[in-house]
Amino acid sequence: MMGKEASQFQAVGFMVDHAVSGHDAIAMLKLYDYDIAVVELGLPDMEGHDVVRRCRAARIATPVLILSAQDSAQAKVKAFSTGADDYVTRPYDPMELTARMQAVIRRSKGYSEPTLQAGSLRLSLDSRDVSVNGRSVHLTGKEYMILELLLLRKGMVLTKDAFLNHLYGGMDEPEMKIIDVFVCKLRKKLQKAGGENLITTVWGQGYMLKDDAVATIPMPAAGKGDIAPHVAAQATSHGVGGGSVA
Repeated sequence: MMGKEASQFQAVGFMVDHAVSGHDAIAMLKLYDYDIAVVELGLPDMEGHDVVRRCRAARIATPVLILSAQDSAQAKVKAFSTGADDYVTRPYDPMELTARMQAVIRRSKGYSEPTLQAGSLRLSLDSRDVSVNGRSVHLTGKEYMILELLLLRKGMVLTKDAFLNHLYGGMDEPEMKIIDVFVCKLRKKLQKAGGENLITTVWGQGYMLKDDAVATIPMPAAGKGDIAPHVAAQATSHGVGGGSVA
């Protein structure tokens, strides 16, 4: 069942880490900055409630969604009282679970709407569409994740380590210079759509998307037409984390 759920999360753009026990989940959540943790109540070494309680006691702010077959009001109240952010019962609709995970992530980042915006740059967290001045920008999965992180943390300088963790979740990370390559390609695509100077390089530190980013409307060349996506952490009896899930 866990393999099926991990595939569902990955199919909608989450990077997933597996935790085989409650202790492993807590250790991973202390080490990495996940967007959400999906926690089963029935773990081999402790209850999911205990995972949430210990994380909150350790001041780990990662949002937690409880996944369980227990649908009693008592079970849900206990989960929320220990610090869980949402509770989904089995059986569930995969689309609903994904939507609720995305809603929890948006709320944790301070966004109630499914669209992130900086000037004329818009990114839809639901459809993963990106546009500048209404012009669609087609991005690869990694380029989308970088832009998403920049928008979620706009006004903040993000280090290359932060991008690597967001893209790869600490697993099989490539050399740090790959971030420069991704950002370079992302910038070129945004510039073609009119997004000049949206991403700022902070030398010796990393990259930042300014809160007051302004895009310009490009003028098409004569005789040519217009030029036309963790997160989450999941702990289960088998072990998941990705934008990121633990």
